[in-house]
Amino acid sequence: MVAIAIIESALRDVGLVSRGGFHPRPEDQVPTMPDGADAGTLILVGNVGAAMWRHFQQAKASYTQDHPLNSWTRQALDAIARHNGAHAIFPFDGPPYHPFQRWAQRAEPVVPSPIGTLIHPDYGLWHAYRGALAFAERIVLPPSAARPSPCETCQGKPCLSACPVNAFASGRYDVDACLDHISSDHGAECLHHGCLARRACPVGQPYTYSAGQTRFHMKAFLRNARS
Repeated sequence: MVAIAIIESALRDVGLVSRGGFHPRPEDQVPTMPDGADAGTLILVGNVGAAMWRHFQQAKASYTQDHPLNSWTRQALDAIARHNGAHAIFPFDGPPYHPFQRWAQRAEPVVPSPIGTLIHPDYGLWHAYRGALAFAERIVLPPSAARPSPCETCQGKPCLSACPVNAFASGRYDVDACLDHISSDHGAECLHHGCLARRACPVGQPYTYSAGQTRFHMKAFLRNARS
């Protein structure tokens, strides 16, 4: 039987963390194992704060592909999966893409924020899901306690008013308005230091990404959205 503590230790060694897990049901649409068997347990894997970025920076020179972070993630999780009898699944494999946002809400207390991205009660908006580890066996998981969304008691919801082009004003994300802004000189602050709406959220400030990490993600978003 795989021990959660061993998986968590292996993830920490590469700057990643377990983001909770669950025992899949048919409606979860978790893919079968390589041998065709149903997965008994799915553990989500992601990053919180800056730990992953430090590990990725040390290895980045080895990745010259168009998507270096995805390549690094695949290598790291595939190695952990091989050593622990798991199968690695990634959000960037597709189309069709796996429902990671839905899986995340099964695994831990995250909910959509007013700007659409999932918010965590402790980490705020400074986290992400990089993959998942599927196991054939039904692993004993620590209990997951329900927690209220921090957005329910947030005064003024500053994330909604911080965007210079009101990309979230209509209740949906206006991608074109955002892209036009960060493609212009007026959007340099967002492009180089991170989305102003995301930065306005008061939750999880100790986990805020570094300027280098936010710039990497924003430039990748701009490049991929325009390609």
